[in-house]
Amino acid sequence: MLDFLLFGALPYVALAVMLIGSIYRYTKNGFQVSSLSSQFLEGRQLFFGSQFFHWGMIMLFLGHLIGFLIPSAVLAWNGDPVRLLVLEFSAFGFALSSLIGILLLIKRRLTTKRIQMVSNNMDYVVYAVILVQIISGLAVAYYGRWGSNWFASVMTPYLRSVFAFNPNVDVIAQLSTSNEMALLMVKTHITSAFVIIGIIPFTRFVHFLVAPVDYIWRKYQLVIWNWNNKEIRNSRNYFPGKSRDFRNN
Repeated sequence: MLDFLLFGALPYVALAVMLIGSIYRYTKNGFQVSSLSSQFLEGRQLFFGSQFFHWGMIMLFLGHLIGFLIPSAVLAWNGDPVRLLVLEFSAFGFALSSLIGILLLIKRRLTTKRIQMVSNNMDYVVYAVILVQIISGLAVAYYGRWGSNWFASVMTPYLRSVFAFNPNVDVIAQLSTSNEMALLMVKTHITSAFVIIGIIPFTRFVHFLVAPVDYIWRKYQLVIWNWNNKEIRNSRNYFPGKSRDFRNN
């Protein structure tokens, strides 16, 4: 019953909450659909933490995506022991990068008073769930080994059955492994992933749904200053500089 709830019902509950909640939040509070960046309060620790975290997560996401879209290619690549080791060690390294990054970001939020003043409970929930997700992924790689083979041969069929609205819970529930810790970590890793999807509308996660991807191909914007830049730079007045009058130009 627990396996059915976690791997049969939870995926659809998480997806429904994510879709309905994100649409509601965007339509009712569109200006709050952002990462609510605190960079102007503290930038140095944020830079290093976000670099480690985001690059690690991006590469891991791409790896999971490839395993989902073309599992046969992953299994063929892993047919060579050297290539298998290269893939496994690379993935483990990116996971460690994400772990270092999230720990730096947690330290920043817990030790910087200005950041604490703009933090809410959901920020700490996000950190906790991400931490569980990363640590469980590392544990799967350590205790279970050859996670790329396992993902392509077991996880991909399960995820495809979920998208086909016919979840094959038995694939996960009847995993054969001699290591009980590996099995526990696999189930924890999958469950925490669905939890992350479900809490997107209630956290800063929602910002990736409105990422400014169009910036890549949009035309350059022309910015015209209506003030004398030199006077603004050197002025100590509250209202520095003089407005330019372009009407006669």
